[in-house]
Amino acid sequence: MSILDSFDNDSEEILKPSHVTERIEDFPEVVVATFSDRVMNLVKNMDGAVQISHMAAGYTIPIYKVNYMGNDVAVYQTILGGAGSAGLLEEVIAKGGRKFVFFGSCGTLDLGIAAGHFIIPVAAYRDEGTSYHYAPSGDFIEVLTADKLAGIFQQLDIPYIKTKTWTTDALYRETRKNMMKRKSEGCLAVDMECASIMAVSQFRNVELYQFLYAEDTLDGMEWDSRTMGKVSSSTFENYLKTALQVAIRV
Repeated sequence: MSILDSFDNDSEEILKPSHVTERIEDFPEVVVATFSDRVMNLVKNMDGAVQISHMAAGYTIPIYKVNYMGNDVAVYQTILGGAGSAGLLEEVIAKGGRKFVFFGSCGTLDLGIAAGHFIIPVAAYRDEGTSYHYAPSGDFIEVLTADKLAGIFQQLDIPYIKTKTWTTDALYRETRKNMMKRKSEGCLAVDMECASIMAVSQFRNVELYQFLYAEDTLDGMEWDSRTMGKVSSSTFENYLKTALQVAIRV
């Protein structure tokens, strides 16, 4: 038996999210998840921001509620990697979240995609483990919310591209041969979570929207960090504003 045979839709989980958390009254329906502590610092300093819950992942992860243009939105900082981000997503669903907006950086497999450009994944190559426990095996998982998210970006007049993304657990094993395979299959981005969180959202019947912003690139003679670690505070403010604008429209 391999991971390709791991999907079991015939029996219940032994450990459930409800065993470690519980539903919170008046928990916001819409939730924003960021991977950046710099974004979370901006959230904490928003007028009226209040901590409404927390999670544990070896350290305490607070969940805040903010009111953005008259709409209550929950915000938390998730962790890198499909397994961790999926586990936290499960717990926030159990608390009451029903619509999720995830955003974070990615690498590009096309040098022509400028650093900072927004990317909307339409499908994710499943080079990770978590998704195989939430969906039958297959190379890709479709992003069912991609068209709606693209429509919102059009309303906001924000430039973007739609593409497949390569979700991998092994960022230090992104070999040139595998990169070229994924690129030939239509992937122009590489990330660590998309396939996992999309599989969870579809299995749990919640809506999940994800956009990425390009940072480093694998498309060259060698890896180029480009803007990684050099993004300005004003740029992070723009990323957060974009996520909140999406959140109040989903």
